Amino acid sequence: MSGARVFLVRGLSKTYRMGEVEVTALRGVDLEIAEGELVVVLGPSGSGKSTLLNVLGGLDTPSAGEVRWRDEELSHADDATLTRFRRDHVGFVFQFYNLVPSLTARENVALAAEIARDPMTPEEALGLVDLSARLDHFPSQLSGGEQQRVAIARAVVKRPDVLLCDEPTGALDIATGRRVLSALAGVNRELGTTAVIITHNAAIAAMADRVLHVHDGGIARVQRNERRAVPEELAW
Repeated sequence: MSGARVFLVRGLSKTYRMGEVEVTALRGVDLEIAEGELVVVLGPSGSGKSTLLNVLGGLDTPSAGEVRWRDEELSHADDATLTRFRRDHVGFVFQFYNLVPSLTARENVALAAEIARDPMTPEEALGLVDLSARLDHFPSQLSGGEQQRVAIARAVVKRPDVLLCDEPTGALDIATGRRVLSALAGVNRELGTTAVIITHNAAIAAMADRVLHVHDGGIARVQRNERRAVPEELAW
């Protein structure tokens, strides 16, 4: 990895208790992610991908192991520390867009800008995802792909250090999914934002610097791509 290390994970395990039953979602994960990388976490449903993303993003805490963000220990951080970490450093993009239906694209993005320390303008963020012509449209007036790109703009308007994306194309058709991936790749390239995309779609792996193949709660294999494919080249 060429950039400075932003995440260091050692021996990460996560177990959930559901009634009398314990479910192990992650077991002994070791991982490093560098500044500016685009990493795809690939694996089937139930393999532990989302749990890993949630721990990296400070939405969940590990049962065992170490998670560090730069020089900050997140493994045993309290709620206030994790809230500050998410607010100041992390942008999230989920499969479902969660836009406020009564607000325009510009207003949805402005909501996120209001809580940021050094935000870009909503217009800048929407321009990054090629939606400058749709600023004053409501979600109901936008396609699914356009709504997802608004969600990406909402995530990047606060200039996060890292963008964590959970199945961002899962609800989209192939052509629309490619446009969304182009927006994510553009943010990574133009802003230098570290991006982690989790997916069950193996075609997306070709656009990454590295691919983490996750199986049964662990990283089974790490693949490094010599060249990053552009989304238009992905063999869906």
